Amino acid sequence: MANKYKRVLLKISGEALLGNQQFGIDYEPVEMIANEIKSVYERGVEVAVVVGGGNIFRGMKNSAKLGMDQASGDYVGMLATVMNAVALQCALKKIGVECRVQTAIDMNQIAEPYVRHRAIRHLEKGRVVIFAAGTGNPFFTTDTASALRASEIDAEAMLMAKNGVDGVYNDDPKINPEAKKIDKMSYDDIIKNELKVMDTSACALCKQNKIPIIVFDFKAKGSLGRIMDGEAVGTYVS
Repeated sequence: MANKYKRVLLKISGEALLGNQQFGIDYEPVEMIANEIKSVYERGVEVAVVVGGGNIFRGMKNSAKLGMDQASGDYVGMLATVMNAVALQCALKKIGVECRVQTAIDMNQIAEPYVRHRAIRHLEKGRVVIFAAGTGNPFFTTDTASALRASEIDAEAMLMAKNGVDGVYNDDPKINPEAKKIDKMSYDDIIKNELKVMDTSACALCKQNKIPIIVFDFKAKGSLGRIMDGEAVGTYVS
């Protein structure tokens, strides 16, 4: 089956794993995400994934409450992403998808350390690779980690999976019912207007390396397959 992109990086927020819970990992959304990934994996698409950790710990928000400095809070947030990555790896393996987790912080008993050439080799061998622990440095979000890894593995597109929002709007659609969806926009539109769809540093990195960004609703079943078919899904940023 023809695919528009051969290699992509999929960014999933930690909140997408919450399901109906207030905290932690709900198996239903994890299973749904795994099946969506499998649908394009079976088409021969090379898929890398970055998953956030907001369902377990949010660095800036939670560290302040606990009296932690931001750097320490960010490190705890990185560990949360590792837990999510291992959970997603297990769900993928359960449905027959070869998968590896690579972490930016060494924890050899749990996952491989991040090595760029090894990650690319895994993708070439038909394995999904999940990048965990962000960039390995505090003060950087998983959005920035996604743009960095997409650049390093020569991904042809970065897919930003949103939870219940089908693209970029000119206002918050959850608050303003009159908000209008934007089908296409430029990197500079996000950077200059400081739109909250992603970090401006992540957007700038994608612009520098000419990686298109597709912002879409992951809850809409079959979205990844439609993107691979070349359909206009969500908002296309280039």
